[in-house]
Amino acid sequence: MDYDTIELRETDGIAVLTLNRPDVLNALSTQMRAEILHAVREAEGSARVLVMTGAGRAFCSGQDLGDGRSVAQVNLERTLRDEYEPMLMAIHDCAIPIIAAVNGAAAGAGANLALACDVVIATESAVFLQAFTRIGLIPDAGGTYWLPRQMGMAKAMGAALFAEPVSARQASDWGMIWEAVPDDAFEERWMARARHLATGPGIAYRNVKRAIRETYANGLEAQLALEARLQGEAGRSRDFAEGVLAFLEKRPARFEGR
Repeated sequence: MDYDTIELRETDGIAVLTLNRPDVLNALSTQMRAEILHAVREAEGSARVLVMTGAGRAFCSGQDLGDGRSVAQVNLERTLRDEYEPMLMAIHDCAIPIIAAVNGAAAGAGANLALACDVVIATESAVFLQAFTRIGLIPDAGGTYWLPRQMGMAKAMGAALFAEPVSARQASDWGMIWEAVPDDAFEERWMARARHLATGPGIAYRNVKRAIRETYANGLEAQLALEARLQGEAGRSRDFAEGVLAFLEKRPARFEGR
C-alpha cells in the first residue's frame, strides 16, 4: 500500500514506520491515524519487530487541530472512538514487539501513541507533554490508562494536571519509558534493540506481551494459570528446542522468530 502521511519500510525483519508530516511536527490527522492502523497490521504480517519514529525534529505533536475542520465541527468522542481506538488497539494487540523511537517532542496524543508501544527509547533531548489541560481537555488516546500504570498515580496526576514537560531522563527515571539515549547514539541504539528483537523467539515475545498486558485484570490464581498456558505453548515451539540446544552447545541460538 502507498502511504501519504507516513513511511513504512522493512529490512531484515525490521519494519520502520515513520510519521512523516514534519511541517506540522507529525500531528495526527484523520488520514495519518488510518494509515498507522493499516501499517501496523501490514508490518505484523511480515516483520518480526516494528519501530515507530518521527520525521524531522519531533516525534508527534498530537492531534492536528487544523485538520480541515474548525474546533466547533470536531466531535471528540466520535473521533476517539472511530479513529483513535482502532489504531491504539491495533498497536496494543500486535503480535510482534513495537518500539517507539522518540526522536523529539511527544505531546498530547503523540505522547500517548508512544506509550502504547511495548518499549519506548527516547533521545535525551526529547520531552513528553500531556498538554490537554492547556486547551481545556483531559488526557486521551489512552493517556489515562498508560500514565498511572507506567508512572504511578502521583506522577500521572501531576503530569495531567500541570501539563508540564517531562524530560526523557525524568521519564526514564520514573519508569515511564525504557531508556533515554544521548542524541548522537540514538539511531544506533534503537536499531540495535530492534535487531535483538528481530532475531529473537517470536512466540515467546508474543506471549510475554500477552501475559504482562493481562496481569492488571487478573488475580494471582488467574495469572498463574495464564502463565502455565502460555509457557506450555512456548515450550512446544521450535524456538525453545533451539534455545536449549544452543545453550548446551555453547553457541548463539538461531530462532525462527514466528
